[in-house]
Amino acid sequence: MKLTVLDEPPLEFGGGARHIDPRHGIADYGPADVTSSAVRTIRVGIVGTPSSIQGLRRWLDTCRQPIAGKDSRLGRLFVPFPGFDTSAGFRSTLEWDPRLERQIRERDLQRLKDLAPQAAVKAAVELYAVELEALDEEPGCDVVLIARPEQLPERPAPQADPDAPWKKIRLTDPVDDFRAVLKAVAMRYSSPIQIIRRSTWDPSFIPPGGEKPRLQDLATRAWNLHTALYYKAGGVPWRLPRAATDLDSCYVGVTFYRSSDHATLETSVAQVFNQRGDGVIVRGAPAKVARHDRQPHLTDNDARALLADALNRYRQEHRHLPARVVLHKTSSYTTDEINGFRAAAETADIDIVELLWFPSRDSVRLFRAAAHPPLRGTLFSLDTRQHVLYTRGSVPFYGTYPGMYIPAPLPFRMIETESSPEYLAEELLALTKMNWNQTQLDGRQPITLRTADRVGQILRHVSPQDRPQGRYAFYM
Repeated sequence: MKLTVLDEPPLEFGGGARHIDPRHGIADYGPADVTSSAVRTIRVGIVGTPSSIQGLRRWLDTCRQPIAGKDSRLGRLFVPFPGFDTSAGFRSTLEWDPRLERQIRERDLQRLKDLAPQAAVKAAVELYAVELEALDEEPGCDVVLIARPEQLPERPAPQADPDAPWKKIRLTDPVDDFRAVLKAVAMRYSSPIQIIRRSTWDPSFIPPGGEKPRLQDLATRAWNLHTALYYKAGGVPWRLPRAATDLDSCYVGVTFYRSSDHATLETSVAQVFNQRGDGVIVRGAPAKVARHDRQPHLTDNDARALLADALNRYRQEHRHLPARVVLHKTSSYTTDEINGFRAAAETADIDIVELLWFPSRDSVRLFRAAAHPPLRGTLFSLDTRQHVLYTRGSVPFYGTYPGMYIPAPLPFRMIETESSPEYLAEELLALTKMNWNQTQLDGRQPITLRTADRVGQILRHVSPQDRPQGRYAFYM
């Protein structure tokens, strides 16, 4: 057994400057593409009731100016928002156009209250889809903001392990997720969407259930939303640094999801990212749950086709193939899968292929002789193959643990690898920071696996005959 504490990996920002924290890096240096193809203006469309559109616009207009951080001794954790303006922070601004505002009548949404939950979600999606189609005919829209209808019921919390989304979920009254269904419908349009709840821009709002939601402080909400908007508009908030001597690497997350009724295992998904954080989504062949381990697996041919398609999409996006491919898989590897992935890599002349398996959980836990959990970046190696990495934990830069619950470590198994456990763990730690919906250092999973469940929720509503959008921005 071996215990190692890894340094917090840096991120790259404007002018090649580096910092370990996304918000400090953007505030000090600007986004990574600030000197090249930066997004100076973001033309925003909005769909919602007139009052929602007005309220959302008022709040976003206030975000053009600096917003003070939460009053706390933890000044590095609660960072002031510099304002979304061309002179600071992201060096970008939002641009409004009345032609890009599509209103939904309040009385049409009020009718949702009288419908069964499943029917209400379907009716709401139809209302918003009509306006999205109209917006798609208008030129120049970069991102569409969706003011989520307040009348919709919340989808019951899933009973399955979020790290194993292929496992059956038993719900007494299954209700489709409005977010997932609308994003699936929006795949046919050219602009990604961002769904926003009223509580984001109106802290005084109390949902129909009567319980006021717990909100992040105003500056943190502004950071997270504007980071997502900047990325969805084509910007690069930050990158992973890459030395000239490093091999050009590609990270592929292989996950599985079930059909919309949770009755059958649908298919595999490859989430493909380069070292800069550019991502594409590839849907693969149906998988089957094996009897020997009760986990989903692919045939030799399907594994080969999935990786071949992923590499082809990677080449289309980046105009070249990587020298190294690292596969992150949420189920163990069979001999057929290993052979299939190898064959695809050899056909594409990939020099190095490394296979990692991420079990859903591990019984190993570490404890510190202090009030805080283990440090983020703590790697515990049980042997040469089995490892546990704390991607969530106490962050020395913040002077605290930024999470709310006891952190669960990220277990991983080295199936076929050429790199050291420490090097692979450093990569995993860095990939947890490639999350454009979150700007604090408290992500548990690498980006290749973090959105696996959400991507599956969306794709289960996309017909097998339809080719889903490849850009990661359409799924986040």
